[in-house]
Amino acid sequence: MNIENIEAFVYINHYGSFNKAADVLYISQPTVTARIQSLERELDCKVFDRLGKQINLTDKGRQFLPYAQQILQVYQNGRHQLQSKGQIPGELRIGSTVSVSNYLMPHLLLHLRQRYPHIRMKLTTAPTEILIEKLKAKEIDLAFIRKVVNPAIQSFPFCEDPISLYVYAAHPLARKGRASIREISEQTLVFFECGSLDWMRLHRVFESMERPPGIVYQVDNLETAKKLVLRQAGICFLPALSVQEEVEAGTLVRVDITETAGISLRTHLISLNGENAEFLDTLLELGTETLSKLNGFLE
Repeated sequence: MNIENIEAFVYINHYGSFNKAADVLYISQPTVTARIQSLERELDCKVFDRLGKQINLTDKGRQFLPYAQQILQVYQNGRHQLQSKGQIPGELRIGSTVSVSNYLMPHLLLHLRQRYPHIRMKLTTAPTEILIEKLKAKEIDLAFIRKVVNPAIQSFPFCEDPISLYVYAAHPLARKGRASIREISEQTLVFFECGSLDWMRLHRVFESMERPPGIVYQVDNLETAKKLVLRQAGICFLPALSVQEEVEAGTLVRVDITETAGISLRTHLISLNGENAEFLDTLLELGTETLSKLNGFLE
């Protein structure tokens, strides 16, 4: 059975469109159609019902889907292992979100340089959606993003950065080190908003309160939010990685709140399927080290 036919089947089901699957696979729409026709001849059954522009799995297609996904995954894992022994390129192009660029990439780039001294490093900072498009267009090799679900992309959890309330050293809550969610309703709040689902969990906590906190400053930049807190303009929920230096210097203090415990900013490492295996393995090792150091910092 042709693996390209199975790949086309899985991608069409994921995107619900022959045209979209063709775009992601970098082939023409007639080629995608030909692959599905070939697969249907091999299986001796139809796998899709086409009603105008609507594409639906047939009963047989629905039965075959989990097996096709498993076959494709095993094949991609095999390519990953083979390429892990392949030739190292002369340049590694990495994409990352702003927070990763600011607080993780200096550490990661230095370690990558030590491991691969003859490779040039090129960093591109952009929102998650743009980085995914750049990866699909092969303008970058790897990316650190919030999350993606795409059959063309392999995604690995890289780290979780706990989000906690931070106050300036002279704030009354700094001495207590702990507060209830109701206590912050009387405080001036600086709110960093990056649009991810992780931050939406904080919004839901606020919405459940009879008296939500007064968000006086809503900003889309971590450094701006942090500096407002340092200037005593208010208090703010921030990821731990962004405030390590200030906490160690004693200028910012973490305040534990039970209702918001467990909320984290999740970062995933992504690449196109079957590519950059050795770099992925190296970076995932560094991610484990980073998480270990962060846990030590939070204790």
